[in-house]
Amino acid sequence: MNKTPTITASRRSRSSMARLAGLVTLAVGVIASQRFANSAEPATKIPAPAQDEKVVAAHSETAVFAGGCFWGMQGVFEHVPGVKQVASGYTGGAASTAHYDTVEEGDTGHAESVQVTYDPTQITYGRLLQIFFSVAHDPTELNYQGPDRGTQYRSAVFPVNQDQRSVAQAYIAQLGKAHVFSAPVVTRVENFNGFYPAEAYHQNFLALHSNDPYIVINDLPKVDNLKKTFPDLYLNAPLLLKTTAS
Repeated sequence: MNKTPTITASRRSRSSMARLAGLVTLAVGVIASQRFANSAEPATKIPAPAQDEKVVAAHSETAVFAGGCFWGMQGVFEHVPGVKQVASGYTGGAASTAHYDTVEEGDTGHAESVQVTYDPTQITYGRLLQIFFSVAHDPTELNYQGPDRGTQYRSAVFPVNQDQRSVAQAYIAQLGKAHVFSAPVVTRVENFNGFYPAEAYHQNFLALHSNDPYIVINDLPKVDNLKKTFPDLYLNAPLLLKTTAS
């Protein structure tokens, strides 16, 4: 049976907090919410991509993004209409090192990532990228997001085909030319060599632990920004990943 490990360092303290007794966690979460509700970085309004994926008849495609803690990334995309499933996991390294404790050492090549399965007739890859760059993370932070440090928290896109690669590269260039961010976009377009799902206790973490202080401070504002910035691309009830506990 999987158990959430005890983890140290800035972001790792969130997991131990998540195991606090219910009333204590709730109390801390409420205090954190009141104190930090306005401290999270606001979403950056950005133009839609000028280039998008080709129209196809298929109703199921996948996209893989990395932008800091996968808890928040998964939580955001689970609220997007047209998305069929979102899984947290690891991308960029070997299958043998795709394990939480190993990835957190920071030298596996993996990034905490999400695999988004979506219907391109309802939402395009370009629109997913717009959400990714605007509200899901800060694309100007090099090898970190908020309190989380290391290459495993880098901003990266892993195109699964050449069409996605072209769209991602063109959009990064478009955003850079438009100077919509106060600093350069550092998002990398990397080769996709496989996605490895994270342990079951990481899946749907935001939805299942919404009172966790880390979630309250760092991730719930992202979901709120999605609702405010893209009201037409927001579902009130998240589409949670179905998991089988082991």
